[in-house]
Amino acid sequence: MGRFMSEILRVGALSVGFALASIGAATAQDPDGPTNTIVNPPANATKPADTAKPAVKGWTGEVSPANSPDGITLDANQTKLVEQVSGYFQSLQNLKGAFVQTDAGNKRMKGKFFVKRPGRFRFDYALPSKQVIVSDGENLAIQDLDLNNEDRVSLDQTPFRLLLRKDVDLIRDARIIEVQQADDLIVLSLEDKDPNSPGKIKLYLATKPTLELKEWVTTDPQGQATRIELSQLVKSDELDGNLFKIQPLGPKKATPF
Repeated sequence: MGRFMSEILRVGALSVGFALASIGAATAQDPDGPTNTIVNPPANATKPADTAKPAVKGWTGEVSPANSPDGITLDANQTKLVEQVSGYFQSLQNLKGAFVQTDAGNKRMKGKFFVKRPGRFRFDYALPSKQVIVSDGENLAIQDLDLNNEDRVSLDQTPFRLLLRKDVDLIRDARIIEVQQADDLIVLSLEDKDPNSPGKIKLYLATKPTLELKEWVTTDPQGQATRIELSQLVKSDELDGNLFKIQPLGPKKATPF
């Protein structure tokens, strides 16, 4: 097993929760276990050199330069890689597929997701979960249909503001923490320059046959991390805008005495 593959697996083992864990989303275990969608680099891939030592303990492997609040200084090749990732998200209009989520207790859930730029996405969890996560482009809602409750937050307060906005420019809007490249994998860690949008996101994109997002790990201000793995990706299909409407919950049932 290559050193770079070991690093990917180490990050995955330490990653917990969902990308929106920073606003308190609850999760439940999938009794069927995860689907086989873990994305690993080829066995012969070598790990690129770290740009610096980890600045904060417990960052699940993210690399950042010590005492550098502005992120790393990009060289010409790193700048090109970040621009490629920006271009990928800028060109992305519709995307759907399957996902596997690993939560804080190392439990896993799976489901289907839909993305429609700018700003809209939906995650539908497979049974027995009755959880739905929807962004209508302005607000993000986490709904538990079983408990009949909902948490909302502005999309601008999540890391997805950077990736799903109308004009994606990561060099302009993000503080770049890490840029690495293997034979067929780009790893990019970043955080929003806006202090009102806390949290970090680490992206894994395959480069062959074409550039494509395969997974991400997010870290909230409390150090809680999240791993989402993607599969069965389809970019060309038009998606119904109604998928991204936040539906009101029904009336809550009276609590029995």
